Amino acid sequence: MTTVSHVPQSALPELSTVTLERDGHVLLIGLNRPQKRNSFDRTMFADLSRAYALLESDSSVRAGVLFAHGDHFTGGLDLVDVGPSIAAGQTPFPDDGRDPWRLDGQWTTPLVAVAHGWCMTLGIELLLAADIRIAAAGTRFSQLEVQRGIYPFGGATIRLPREAGWGNAMRWLLTGDEFDAVEAHRVGLVQEVADDAPAALARAREIAHTIADRAAPLGVQATLASAHLARQEGEDAAIKRLIPDMRALFTSEDAAEGVQSFIERRQARFVGR
Repeated sequence: MTTVSHVPQSALPELSTVTLERDGHVLLIGLNRPQKRNSFDRTMFADLSRAYALLESDSSVRAGVLFAHGDHFTGGLDLVDVGPSIAAGQTPFPDDGRDPWRLDGQWTTPLVAVAHGWCMTLGIELLLAADIRIAAAGTRFSQLEVQRGIYPFGGATIRLPREAGWGNAMRWLLTGDEFDAVEAHRVGLVQEVADDAPAALARAREIAHTIADRAAPLGVQATLASAHLARQEGEDAAIKRLIPDMRALFTSEDAAEGVQSFIERRQARFVGR
C-alpha cells in the first residue's frame, strides 16, 4: 500500500516505543517494544497516550489502526516498572495525551485494532476500547490479572460483559485462563480472524480505508456519537437526537456531495464539512 502524507512525515511526534505513520487519512499506530513482547512500561503508556491524542485531534485523520511490531501484540503490563507508580496513585498518562483505553470522555475517530501472538491483560482492553477488532489465527488471549493478585482496571470488567455476555466474560475474567482466536471470535471480542499477522494488519488497513476514503466524516462521527449516547445514557436519549442530528447533516457540504455523487454515479469526494 502506498503511503500518502497530507503533512510531512517529520511533523509526526517522535516516540521511542510507538511508531506513527500517515497513510492518506488513516493513522497507523504501532506498538514498538518487541524485545519486551511489547509489554507496557511508563514510557510506552505515555507514548501511546500521545499517539491517541493525535488520532483524536488531527482533523486530517479519519480513522486509525492500532497494531504491533514483532511477534506479539502485547504481553501486558511491565509490573516491575508500572506497579509502584499505580500503587502510589500516579496516572500513567501525560497531560498532553489521551487515555488509550478511551475511558476519558468523548471519542469521534474510528479505530481498528489488530492482535497477534500474545494479547494479554491490557491488550484485551485496548481491543475492547477500539471500534473494530481483528485477530490473527494463533493469537493467545488472557485476562490474567486475578492470577497476579490484582484485577483489570482498563475497562474489561465493564466492556467484556457487554460485548461477550455475562457468562462468557466471567469465564475468562475470573479464571485468567488462556483462550484462542476462535473463542475470541465466538464471544465477540474480535469481529474477524485472519490467517496470520500480515493478513490481519492488511485487513485492518482495508477496513480503516473504507471508513476514511469512502464514508463521510460527519456521518461517521454522528454514527459513533449516536451509538455512544445510547450506551451511556440509554436508547431514549439517543432517539431524541436522531432527527435533529439528521437535519443538521442534511445541511452539510458532504450531504450535498453524497446526493450529487449518487446522481452522477461516482464515488463521493467528502471534505468533512
